[in-house]
Amino acid sequence: MSCTVEERKRVLWAARAIRDCVPTVAVDVVAPNASQYDAWTLDAVLCDAEGIPPEVLRELALVGLTLRPTPSQPEYQHVAATV
Repeated sequence: MSCTVEERKRVLWAARAIRDCVPTVAVDVVAPNASQYDAWTLDAVLCDAEGIPPEVLRELALVGLTLRPTPSQPEYQHVAATV
């Protein structure tokens, strides 16, 4: 199995876990050719969050994703993480 397939699986696993553990508006997985980071990217918007909840940080850490700095909105928290 290629490295790319493994990376995609890790990001997909984290996306599913985040959907299950916190209230989300959207969770997307972005392919490297469409990502501004040139890597498999998890892009999520969480509702009613002040900062990134520990549950989300835990899921990202479990699969070894790197959190990227993103601006937040008053009622939403944007999360971007890459392999």
